[in-house]
Amino acid sequence: MTDVTAAAPAKKAGAFLHETVTWVQHWTDSLFSFRTTRDPAFRFQSGQFVMVGLEVDGKPLLRAYSIASPSWHDELEFYSIKVESGPLTSRLQKIQVGDQVLIGKKPTGTLVLDGLKPGKRLYMLGTGTGLAPWLSLARDPEVYDRFDEVIVTHTVRNVADLNYRELFERDLPNDEILGEIVAPKLRYYPTVTREPFKHQGRITDLIASGKIFEDLGLPPLDPAVDRLMLCGGPSVLADLKVLLEARGYVEGSLAAPGDYVLERAFVET
Repeated sequence: MTDVTAAAPAKKAGAFLHETVTWVQHWTDSLFSFRTTRDPAFRFQSGQFVMVGLEVDGKPLLRAYSIASPSWHDELEFYSIKVESGPLTSRLQKIQVGDQVLIGKKPTGTLVLDGLKPGKRLYMLGTGTGLAPWLSLARDPEVYDRFDEVIVTHTVRNVADLNYRELFERDLPNDEILGEIVAPKLRYYPTVTREPFKHQGRITDLIASGKIFEDLGLPPLDPAVDRLMLCGGPSVLADLKVLLEARGYVEGSLAAPGDYVLERAFVET
């Protein structure tokens, strides 16, 4: 356990890990990322989420956050919105290197490879900070062992919100260790809804119209070979679910692997 304050009651020390902030990146007025130390005993699968928060007035204030770092990394990374009136994010956005945050001990979530049947292509569709689990999975070698093509989509309102773009377009394909397996398989497809950009529109519309497949030079979605993971706001998840199931897709889980999985845990405050 890392830097647990001596005054912390035993039950708090038992429920959460007290980790130290090692890096903070403010992307825009409404988006930021941060990393913390990682307890050596903390284990998770790429794509899972965990409870993250701060101690406020002697009590833990927590929200579910997808872990943005891959399972092999020695730090934990998170990607967050900022909401001035948000109970947690109004405070969390002010953290600095050296500060303490609470990390739950029990990661969970449905955005794991074992929730999917075998397939040829994996589409990871994310909106806003719903990109976070793809940051983890796209750096996991097992993803590339299981799929011939890996397509990460990121839909945002403004071009400035396309955080981590350089990671997908430049850093990962050229990574000293991962580049050899990533470069031939990873495709990154950013889309913007409120400004001019090379790819414009909601991901649902781009799938429905076939524009995304035309842009990528890929065939339309086929439940026989294409698998999908979905993460983002509740409305887009609902629309994507309808769109996929109309095409014959079946939602999967660890108990019964399927054609697609989605994550409803999404920080909005």
